[in-house]
Formats: sequence, C-alpha cells, structure tokens
Amino acid sequence: MNLENFQNIKQLLSEPKKIVIVTHRNPDGDAYGSSLALYHYLLKLNHQVTVVSPNDCPDFLKWLPSRDEIVIYEKEEDKGIKILEAADIVFTLDFNAFHRTGVKMQKTLEQINPIFIMIDHHQQPDDFAKFTYVDSEVCSTCQMIYQFIEKLEHIDFIDKNIATCIYTGILTDTGSFRFPSTTSLTHKIVADLLEKGADNSLIYNQIHDVNTYDRLQLLGRSLKNMKVENKFYTAYITLSQSELTRFNFKKGDTEGFVNYALSLKNVIFAAIFIEDRQQKIIKISFRSVGDFSVNDFARNHFNGGGHTNAAGGRSDESLNNTVSNFLNILPFYQKELKQSYEK
Repeated sequence: MNLENFQNIKQLLSEPKKIVIVTHRNPDGDAYGSSLALYHYLLKLNHQVTVVSPNDCPDFLKWLPSRDEIVIYEKEEDKGIKILEAADIVFTLDFNAFHRTGVKMQKTLEQINPIFIMIDHHQQPDDFAKFTYVDSEVCSTCQMIYQFIEKLEHIDFIDKNIATCIYTGILTDTGSFRFPSTTSLTHKIVADLLEKGADNSLIYNQIHDVNTYDRLQLLGRSLKNMKVENKFYTAYITLSQSELTRFNFKKGDTEGFVNYALSLKNVIFAAIFIEDRQQKIIKISFRSVGDFSVNDFARNHFNGGGHTNAAGGRSDESLNNTVSNFLNILPFYQKELKQSYEK
C-alpha cells in the first residue's frame, strides 16, 4: 500500500463510522491479537467498532483484553448479519479470501457492500478490498497492525491493551521468535511493545504453560501415530475423531503438534491430519524448513494455502484416503524435497 492510500484511510477514519473487524475461521493468536488490537485502536478514534469472528477461539486466548466483546457468528448468526449489513467499513484481518470465514459467513460478506480494508500477511490475496495492505514477508498480521497504526501517525495511541494484543500475535505466529520471518524490525517493535506495557512473561505463560492432562495424553497419542517417510524427508501425524473424543479434545489442543514432526532429524516437511466429523472434513496443517513451499503444496492439492513454511489445507475424503493421497503425491516432489534438504 502506498503512502497516498494510507492518507486516504486516515481521512476515511477521521470521522466516526460503523466499523466491523472480521478474521478467519478457527482463529489463532495472530487473528484475535490483530483484531482486538485494531478494535482498541479504533475505539480511541471514536468509532463504533465490533469484532465478528466466524467461530470461537481456543481457551488459551480467552484472556485477551475485550475478547468477551467479540460476536461469534456461528452462535449469533442473525446478530452478526445485522452488524455486517450496517457497517460502513469492514476490516478483514489475517486472511485474504472470503471462504476462509466458512460457508455461511462467506455468503454474508459477498452480499454486503461496505468499504473493505484488507490487512494480511499471506500469499496470493483475492481482489475484494478497496484498500489492500498485504506483505507476505512480514511475520504476522499483528506486526502489520503496529505498522498500520504507525503509518497513520498514531503510534502514541498504543497502550497496554493494544501492546498486549499485538505481542500475542507476533509471539504465536513466529513460534516464540524462532521462525525465519522474525526480523530485526520484529524485535524492535516487540521492544516498543514491552515499553508500552506488554508483559512478555505473562503472555507466554497464558499461551504455552497451561496444559491439561487430556491434552498431554492427546500429544502422546499423536506422537505414537507419527510416521516418517525417510526418502522424502517427510513426517506426518494422524488423529482420528475417536482419538480426539477419547482424550476430551478442546479447540486449540493440537496447536503446535505438527512441529514435533518437523523437529525430527533429516525431516524438512511435516503434516498433521485431523479428522473433524462435525464439519465432515480432514483438517491439515503443513510445515517445512528451507525452500520447500508448503503454501504451493497446500494450494495445489488440499484446497489451502498460507506461507512458504507454514500452511493449512483440508480434504473432504476419509482420513485414510486423505493420507493415501498425500503419500501418492510425495513422489512427485522427491527431487524438490531432496534439493531443499541438501541446501
């Protein structure tokens, strides 16, 4: 986005508006962190602001400032529709295609006619927004929200609540600052967030240090189910619906499980396949190291996408058939995987 567009947005926000902030289905730390950070910022500009989320977040995010103000679309569909229909502006955060909100919410977004403003860090965005602030090189949408506020010359508006929300998204989307997308600029921004009141120790503990017995048992099951395809430098995990039920699965319990597969020696490509009988799909998360693009892999084969080293997908087939398809596809990438491993 060029400077002129930022000035246009600043002018657009100079008078009170009805603004809705929308994020993707199955929201993570970056989705809710960016949405709530922008929510608190826009309130300071005297706008009427509502965050509408397709569905609820995992328990480990429910402490975020004003999380209880979010309208959950799947629980309050009529309310969500009315709010979206009345909006002057809709910000879409941490996603770049309406289908990422789910079938019902997608239809609503396609039928309304507000000014759409997209802020996102994923590749290959759809063309639905009047203003598009997209940078796939940035580690998180939360970092982009910080830079967005900075471009609007309101950096002093960032208080403890906003800093906490932004820090949360950066922390989660960088794997606690481990991923290659973490830059010196990221650390400079984080330093400023700490000065503005973000409690890094508290935030980390809320996200990572609250486990349940059932979640650890589920982790054990997932590790037991892990398989390695050595000639493809690949490891994958499966979890069936019956296994999820056995260990009292709650949203967010499998967060980070796929990284255990990626941590194996000589593995550069990892996947986890999770059966969801309610949605009648198999949810898939892909991770890689090096140059192997799981974004391309997910887009080409599993109705998904994301980043070069982290992406998601889905399958409408059974768990067994989905895994079989995955294994049948791998030989076509053997050369690419080998080249990435050897770099």
